[in-house]
Amino acid sequence: MTESLQDAYGPDTICFGCGPANEKGLRIKSFVEGEAVVAAFDPSPEHQAFAGVVNGGIIGSLFDCHMNWTSAHAIMTAGGLDHLPVTVTADFHVRLRRPTPYPTTLHLSAWVVAVDGNRAEIEAKLIADDTVTATCTANFVAVEEGHPAYHRW
Repeated sequence: MTESLQDAYGPDTICFGCGPANEKGLRIKSFVEGEAVVAAFDPSPEHQAFAGVVNGGIIGSLFDCHMNWTSAHAIMTAGGLDHLPVTVTADFHVRLRRPTPYPTTLHLSAWVVAVDGNRAEIEAKLIADDTVTATCTANFVAVEEGHPAYHRW
């Protein structure tokens, strides 16, 4: 796939972290590369917690959105679906291992641990300047019609 999952399946979404239609959002782009889903993000000055360090909340948003798209793609693939299911975060746990420097390009990599029907367990890491600065584990669930997020893509 040469276009991002967001552009392919949700070009009109407004999510702060990953919505292509949110001009003030982070607008991350997630790409399937073999067994992983990867993204690169260049933080802006307003994404700093203090001079030279990216805010932990921004890091959490990057993980949440990137891993959510990873889970949706995984559930679609594992289930042989002809559409991307709408997934939401059940839980996620970020470990900030060391300060994430600013300015530098941040590299996210996420992979599937398990898929069970409409649920996916995902792990991810964030790399800055060739160093893992944060990791995350998370669980996502595909939702049905009637859920507030159902029609988002």
